[in-house]
Amino acid sequence: MQSTPSASYSLTLRVKLSSRAGTLGQLATAIGLAGGDIGAIDIVSVSNDFITRDVTVNAASSEHGEKIVEAVNHIEGIEVIHVSDLTFLMHIGGKIEVVSKLPLKTRADLSMAYTPGVARVCEAISRDPEKAFTLTIKKNCVAIVTDGTAVLGLGDIGPAAAMPVMEGKAMLFKEFAGVDAFPICLSTKDPDEIIRTVKAISTAFGGINLEDISSPRCFEIEDRLKEELDIPVFHDDQHGTAVVVLAALINALKIVGKKMSDIKVVVNGVGAAGVACTKIIMAAGVRNVVGCDQAGALYPGRREHMNSVKEWYAENTNPAQERGTVHDVIKGADVFMGLSVPGVIDEGDLQQMAERPIVFAMANPTPEIMPEEAAPYVAVMATGRSDYPNQINNVLCFPGIFRGALACRASRINEEMKLAAATAIAGIITDNELHPEYIVPSVFDKRVAEAVAHEVEEAAYRTGVARRERVHDQT
Repeated sequence: MQSTPSASYSLTLRVKLSSRAGTLGQLATAIGLAGGDIGAIDIVSVSNDFITRDVTVNAASSEHGEKIVEAVNHIEGIEVIHVSDLTFLMHIGGKIEVVSKLPLKTRADLSMAYTPGVARVCEAISRDPEKAFTLTIKKNCVAIVTDGTAVLGLGDIGPAAAMPVMEGKAMLFKEFAGVDAFPICLSTKDPDEIIRTVKAISTAFGGINLEDISSPRCFEIEDRLKEELDIPVFHDDQHGTAVVVLAALINALKIVGKKMSDIKVVVNGVGAAGVACTKIIMAAGVRNVVGCDQAGALYPGRREHMNSVKEWYAENTNPAQERGTVHDVIKGADVFMGLSVPGVIDEGDLQQMAERPIVFAMANPTPEIMPEEAAPYVAVMATGRSDYPNQINNVLCFPGIFRGALACRASRINEEMKLAAATAIAGIITDNELHPEYIVPSVFDKRVAEAVAHEVEEAAYRTGVARRERVHDQT
C-alpha cells in the first residue's frame, strides 16, 4: 500500500513549458496521475515561446518523487530544468545556531560580558558552584547525546549521519519549551566511554537527553549516568515514548469504557521503548502485559534471544505464562502496542482481539498495520506518523518534562514526574472533546508543554528531587 504524499518528500520542479494553450493542464494532469500532490505553481520568467515555472509537489517517497519527475519529462513541450528537494534545502548549513542574548555595542558592554567584569562572576561561581545555575547557560541548557546506533527507523548509521535528527530535536526543545539544547554526537559505541564523556561535559548542562542509543546498551548508560550525575538524565526513546503512550492509553480507555486493571496488553517489540512503555503502564495499574520479540512471547524460563533486560521482562509480565507468536497471544487482548517492524499483524489478528480493541502501531515510517486496514476492526487507532490521527509523538513530552525539571533544578526525572507528565498530556483533551481520532493533543498545541512543565515541577517538589527553594506568594 503506497503511503500518502507528504511535505517530508516535497520537491520543487523548475520546468520550462511551451506557451501553447493546455501545456500547464497537461503538466498538472501528469503529476496527478503519477500520484503527486501539487502545492503551489509560481511563474519564474516569461518569454514569447516559453514560460518557466516552479511547481511544488508532495510525493510519498524518494522513489515516488523520481517517478513524478519522469512522468513530467515525458510530456512534449515541457522540460524539467532542475529539481530541488525542499527537505535537503532546509538542512543546508544545519538547522540551529548560537545567538547572543545581549548586544555588544560599547566598551561598557564588552567589559561586563567579558574581561574584566566577567572575572567577578567566575569568582562567585568558584566560591558557590550552585551559582552556575543562575549565572550561566546551565540554567536552561540540555545536551542531546547520541552515538547514532538506533536512529529513527534507520538503525546504526553513525554519529555524523545522526546530526540532522539531533539538530531537529534541539529545534523542538527551543520551539515548544524555550529550552536551549545542543547536539553531542559521540564517535564511540563503548558504554564506558560514553558515560565518561557525558560526565566530563556535564558541567555546562542542566540536563542530559540521551537519544537513539541502541538496546540493551542504552539501559546501562542511562542507569549509570542517573546514579553518577546530579542533573536529570532522560533517555527519550524510552521514557518520552512511554509517557505519550500512557497519555494516549488513558484517553483511549475512556472511549472504550475499560479500566487499566482489567485489560490485557500485548507489546510487540521489547527494546528500549517497549520496555519503558510496559513499565509505565504497569505503574499506572495495568496487570496483564504480554511482551513479544522475534522469538515470540517472553515468559519465565525462556532461553532463546534473551538478555538481562528481557530476563526482567519475562519475570515481571505475562502472569498467565502464555507462549507462542504474537498471533497466538493477541487473542483476547484489549490493547496492542507495536514498537517493532512493519506488517507484524493483519486484519485476522485484530478480529481475534477483545471487543472494541485499541491498537497503537508505532513502527516508523511504516506501522505494524496500516490504519486503513485496521479501521473496520478497531475502536481506537494510533500511530507514530504525522499524516494520520493520534500521532504518538515524543515532542508532546520531552520539551515540557525538561522545562519543569530545569525550573526546579531537579536532580533527576523520576517515575512520579513521568506519570505526572502523562496525566497532564491526557488532561489537555476534555471529556467533551474526546474522540477516537483525538486521544492526544496536537504537537502544535501550546498548552501541552506548559501543562507538562507545571505538573512535572509539582511532582519534583512532592518527591523531594527539586533543589530550588520554592518562592511562595506572600500577597
